[in-house]
Amino acid sequence: MKKLLILGAGIYQVPLIKAAKQLGIYTIVASIQGNYPGFEIADKVYYENTTDYRKILSIARREEVDGIVTAGTDVAVITIGKVCDALGLRGLSFEAAEVATDKLLMKQCYEKHGVRSAKFRRVNFSDENYANIISDLALPVMFKSVDSSGSRGIVKVRTESEFERARNNVLENTRSDYFIVEECIEGEEFGAQAFVQDGKLEFILPHGDYVFKGDTGVPVGHFAPYDLDPEIIKDCKEQLIAATRAMQLNNCAINADFILRDGQTYVLEIGGRSGATCLAELVSIYYGFDYYEKIIRVAIGEKVDFSSCNETDETQSGTPNASMLLMSDKDGVIKSQEDRNAATPDLCEVQFDYEVGDPVHAFKVGPHRIGHVITKGKSLDEAVELLHEALDNIHIEVE
Repeated sequence: MKKLLILGAGIYQVPLIKAAKQLGIYTIVASIQGNYPGFEIADKVYYENTTDYRKILSIARREEVDGIVTAGTDVAVITIGKVCDALGLRGLSFEAAEVATDKLLMKQCYEKHGVRSAKFRRVNFSDENYANIISDLALPVMFKSVDSSGSRGIVKVRTESEFERARNNVLENTRSDYFIVEECIEGEEFGAQAFVQDGKLEFILPHGDYVFKGDTGVPVGHFAPYDLDPEIIKDCKEQLIAATRAMQLNNCAINADFILRDGQTYVLEIGGRSGATCLAELVSIYYGFDYYEKIIRVAIGEKVDFSSCNETDETQSGTPNASMLLMSDKDGVIKSQEDRNAATPDLCEVQFDYEVGDPVHAFKVGPHRIGHVITKGKSLDEAVELLHEALDNIHIEVE
C-alpha cells in the first residue's frame, strides 16, 4: 500500500485526506495539536509543527512514504521541498519552495527574470528610518510579511501617517526580521489555478475573485469562467509561464494572484500549492475531475493525464461554478446554524466548519472563515444566482 504524508490537518487538508483514502492510500497527517478535523479521518497522526522540516523528514524516512503534499497553505511548502530533495520524491524542490514561501525572494526573482510585477523595497524591522528607504515608492503602498499566508500581515497604506500601524501589523504576523513594501497597483484583481508537471504547464484556469475589503483585499469566494479578452488570457499565460520558470516550480499545483491594469497582467504572487477558499473544488467542478486525486497521484510519482483540460481555457468550455465563504461579523460563540436549502444537483456543497457552542472570530483574514457554499450552473449567471439564493437560506447566529 502506498503511503502519503499530508502536512496539516485543517479544513483545506481534509479533502486531500479523503481523496487519498478513496485511492486506497495510507494517510499520515502531521500537524500541531488543535481542533483540526483531519485528525479524525487520517490513518496515522504525528503532532509535529509542519515548519520543522527536520522532524517531518525523520517521519517521512521512518514511514517510508511515497509522497508528501499539502493544500491551501504556504506554511508547509518549504518542508515539502526539503523532504522531496532528501528522499527523491516527486514535488517542488527546496530551492523553488524557498522562493515560493518568501515574498522578498519571489519579488527579487521576478525582477531578475523580467516578470511584470510591482516595484518594491526590502525593509528591516530594525531600520528606524525606514520611511526613507521607501520614499521613492508611489502611494498607496502595501506593507507585506514575507512569510505569512491567508492575507495575514498584509496592509494597504495610503498615507505616511499609517506607516507605523502597518509595520506593527506585519511584525505581529511574521517570523522574519524584515518585510517588503511595494507599490499598490490599482486595478482588477483576479487569479488563476494551474499545474506544472515535468516542466510542462498542464492547464491555466483564470478565475474571478470575490474580495472582502479590510486592511487589504481578502478573497472570500471565486468563480469561473472569468470573462477575459483572449489577448489578456494570452498575456496572463505568458506572465505565469515566465514566473513559474523563474521560480523553478515543478510537479506541483500553482495558485496565482494577479492584478489587471491597462490591459496588462501584473503578478502579485504565486504559490507552489493549490489555492484555498474552494479553489481546488473550482478546478474539479470546472474540468469534471477530482483535482485532489490528480495532485496526490503526481505526488506519489505517477504520470497524470491532464489532456481533458484546454491548456489555457481560452474556449471557457468547462462547467461554470461559484463559491463563497461563510463569515461572522463579530467575535462570539455560535448559538445556532441552519441550512434551509433544498437539495439540488447544482448546490454542490454547504459546509459548516464549526458546531454550535464553538467560538469564532469576526472575519478579517482567510482563517476566520466559518464555512462555505459552492454552486454550479449551465451558465455563470445561473451558478451565481443559485449561490446568492443558497446564502440567503443559511442562518447562523453568533453572540
